[in-house]
Amino acid sequence: MKNFSSHFILIIASSVLLLSCSTSKKALQSAVTISSIKFLNAYEIPYNLQYKNTTVGGLSGIDYDAGENVYYFICDDRSDIDAARFYTARIVLNDYKIDSLVFTGVHNLLQSNGQAYPNKKQNKLQVTDPEAMRYNPKTKTLVWSSEGERIVMPGDTVLINPSVTNMETNGKFIDSFLLPANMHMQAAEKGPRRNGVFEGLAYAENYKTLYVSVEEPLYEDGPRAAVVDNNAFIRINKFNTATKKAVAQYAYKLDPVAYEAKPSNAFKVNGISDIMSLGNNNLLVIERSYSTGRLPCTIKVFIANLNAATDVTGITLTNNKNFIPAKKTLLLNMDSLDIYTDNIEGVTFGPVLHNGNKSLLFIADNNFNPLEKTQLLLFEIIE
Repeated sequence: MKNFSSHFILIIASSVLLLSCSTSKKALQSAVTISSIKFLNAYEIPYNLQYKNTTVGGLSGIDYDAGENVYYFICDDRSDIDAARFYTARIVLNDYKIDSLVFTGVHNLLQSNGQAYPNKKQNKLQVTDPEAMRYNPKTKTLVWSSEGERIVMPGDTVLINPSVTNMETNGKFIDSFLLPANMHMQAAEKGPRRNGVFEGLAYAENYKTLYVSVEEPLYEDGPRAAVVDNNAFIRINKFNTATKKAVAQYAYKLDPVAYEAKPSNAFKVNGISDIMSLGNNNLLVIERSYSTGRLPCTIKVFIANLNAATDVTGITLTNNKNFIPAKKTLLLNMDSLDIYTDNIEGVTFGPVLHNGNKSLLFIADNNFNPLEKTQLLLFEIIE
């Protein structure tokens, strides 16, 4: 190197500076304006696809690293089929359609001790329930969430707090976020409900902020969503990514469950299954409604604005009118597309399309059920 002329040194230094600026720009989050989204294509991953001695399914979160052209999929297997894990993949788009998806890797989600998570038969007090994952290009790390566990039965009480964890791209544990007090599981009907906790993650403000959404209302915040409007409010937690501490909570009102269950007292649900930042305190929000007796899910996509929302930290929401929830605007009800929509649980920005417009990709979790589909939906963003 020391034999290079100053001319070549200048060229190399300039190239490094340009590369550094380019990398820095890629790590910045720019605001995205969306007036509508246009459905382009649906793609189905085969049921029980085998990849590197694991069963592909239960894909409940998706994120895209545009710099490396890599997609990350988190699997919600509680280590019952294979050890808790996530996948990497490449997706090829051709003529505004998903041409192919090729898995390129699989990694276990690792505990702080470096071990994979056990299933409930191995250690029921250390089970994880993975639900969402996001990539941070500034730190080249991943963050993922678990819903924990809440089983309260005579002689069998299991309380595992939900969690938000930073890890390396090979699954190695880095650290975890500190939970607000009301996000801890309790034996009493207070705090999060079982299987209704951390479903959505969204980096914002150039990765200085992490939003974490709760799927269903906390016990003290009121009832679960019903087929009639019953003021079902969930919380969106705002974390500082440097301190790993929560700095605010915002209320968001869920729509009613879209369809009555059959029979009417059977299981039905509506909740937030994922969120994503659009900048300027706007979040893209997925509400996923399911009712027994109807195989498709009703998927609604909203834009939620937090600018005027009240910080409801320390405030219960039941019968409380002294707060302002996030303002929500319906972007799309997928029922209007006249296509089959399964259990959509994840969303990410995809690559820029040939016409210069941005794309969105949604992933459906098939719950390892042969009647459900691991479905990818491709949309075009219209600004």
